[in-house]
Amino acid sequence: MTSSNHVENATKKRILIIDDDDGIRDIVAISLEALAGWEVLNANSGPAGLALACSAQPDAILLDVMMPGQDGIETLKQLQQQAETVDIATIFLTAKARPSEQQRLLDLGCVGLITKPFEVHQLVPQICALLKWPLA
Repeated sequence: MTSSNHVENATKKRILIIDDDDGIRDIVAISLEALAGWEVLNANSGPAGLALACSAQPDAILLDVMMPGQDGIETLKQLQQQAETVDIATIFLTAKARPSEQQRLLDLGCVGLITKPFEVHQLVPQICALLKWPLA
């Protein structure tokens, strides 16, 4: 895939946030856009996120675990089963803080976890560390 940029810009990443909480999506989007210059896409449910992931091909997905209807675990399983989305790195956003719960989520195949509540100024460094991206 060729980019319109002559040189690959490490800061120009596309991140998809899948979270049913409007406030979380807004805070994360504003933070990633302002602090890293990343393009942020939003979906308020698992099915909407799956469709957007297929069409937009983001570099990474931030996925809420607990959502009504289709939760983040089911959404991740579906992402892993589709050829268009199987290689997209997914990070869970979760309020589940117990180590046993976190390990269970990691065992599902996500690249990492960011626990809620999170520090807004730490989001970009946390994402970059989990995805092994240069710090924006």
